[in-house]
Amino acid sequence: MHILLTGGTGFIGCELIKHLTGHQITVLTRSPKNAKEKLRHADFSNIDYIDTLSAFTDLNHIDAVINLAGEPIAHKRWSEAQKERICSSRWVVTQQLVDLIKQSATPPYCFISGSAVGIYGDKKYQHIYENSKTASQGFPYSVCNQWEEIAKQAASDKTKVCLLRTGIVLGPYGGALKAMLPPFKLGVGGKLGSGDQYMPWIHIQDAARAIAYLLFSSKAEGVFNLSAPHPVTNHDFSQTLAKCLKRPCLFSTPRWLLNLIMGESAELVFDSVRAKPKHLTEIGFIFTFSHLEPALKQVLNNEN
Repeated sequence: MHILLTGGTGFIGCELIKHLTGHQITVLTRSPKNAKEKLRHADFSNIDYIDTLSAFTDLNHIDAVINLAGEPIAHKRWSEAQKERICSSRWVVTQQLVDLIKQSATPPYCFISGSAVGIYGDKKYQHIYENSKTASQGFPYSVCNQWEEIAKQAASDKTKVCLLRTGIVLGPYGGALKAMLPPFKLGVGGKLGSGDQYMPWIHIQDAARAIAYLLFSSKAEGVFNLSAPHPVTNHDFSQTLAKCLKRPCLFSTPRWLLNLIMGESAELVFDSVRAKPKHLTEIGFIFTFSHLEPALKQVLNNEN
């Protein structure tokens, strides 16, 4: 199978490529040279690197497209310029891919495209499934809603579309945990605000395995919550992380302070999304890490 992958050098993309070693992969990247170096762990002469889609007039030669490209949403404060980068990095490449798919006589049979649980907004204690009502306002919603609307245009009787509403991805060497670990290792970590907000999380191995599963499953189509079956509150996450590190969990960071530090992007920390992967489990996907403590222990063992 020939797979076109965007975001291949990202946190999930690097892991996903390990699960696709038996296939030909074309990675779209801004820097082929840097990508080759970063992906050397998984490149068995089955990866080509391109820095633009402009050479393609269609995707007749591609069997499937996995679209994970996007400026990290939580790394910087949301200035207007940063918001534009976040949006355009997702919307523009997705539209380019959709246009190429629609121009193909024999288009890719599968288009898997990113999104995030931020599309649901703050849902407090509600269980959130793929058919749950999304938010109607807020920056994370607007980013993800437009991203999904563009991707859905690729759907036809020849191309199935899968949308990934991804939670917090836990893995060594990157992601949200990289920012969380330093204070917890020093024994000064703790809950954020009240700690009552739910955090939908997923181990990076399960995130990559789930994407590969969607790629090859005949039942896979539509929206998927890419999160573990047992989301936890920020309080429980903090307590579990401290326990795994054998550190105390006595502190808390007040909401007003995070609002001051992070500005509008603090909503990523305080919005409560109790997302459940109903659609994934219905089509037969089995999680390796369903519960938080074993997931964190595995990640921390590999991080050291």
